Amino acid sequence: MASNDAVLKYLRDQNRPYSANDIFMNLHKEYGKTAVQKSLDYLVEKGKIKEKVYGKQKVYAVLQNDETASENMGKELNELDSQIGQATIELTSVDQELKASEILLRDILSTSTTEEALKEQKQIHERIKNLSAKLDTLSQNVAPVSPQERERIKKEYEKNLKEWRKRKLLCMDIVNSILEGYPKSKKALLEEIGVETDEDVGVAYPKV
Repeated sequence: MASNDAVLKYLRDQNRPYSANDIFMNLHKEYGKTAVQKSLDYLVEKGKIKEKVYGKQKVYAVLQNDETASENMGKELNELDSQIGQATIELTSVDQELKASEILLRDILSTSTTEEALKEQKQIHERIKNLSAKLDTLSQNVAPVSPQERERIKKEYEKNLKEWRKRKLLCMDIVNSILEGYPKSKKALLEEIGVETDEDVGVAYPKV
């Protein structure tokens, strides 16, 4: 197959490990993803290249005959392994931030006025959209994340968590004020005005 030769030549020319998706993109989509993957499987089976698995990610590299080249390839694989580990940590952090933002959105919608809720809903939906896109990117790539970016995400997460606590406290203060002149129980009041608490849905504050 023409794709077999093209894939093998690309890996030999570059002389470094790549994922199937990287090879597909770097060959300018001349061959389909399925054809590229079949070529990689064939070349592995024939002993032309080697395959290494990192979690759900597979990378491929040509077999090295020269001892120095093999050593350099090993270093690159180790660096790639380190990058994947760092990206996995970042992926977990962004996933937690995304879930916290979704919880914050539900809390805001239950405590704000309609006008305020719609405005903040738009802002948070935009933030969730951006975080979701970033989560997808991190799920498909192993690019390292800078310390500055990790610090920014951490601060954003802590900010959202603080806002969640603040709004919950404000909401409960309003409910308690109403209860002073309300003839029924707090549970009955919450059901009547349609407020669902964190406890009702089994949600707890994330640990920082």
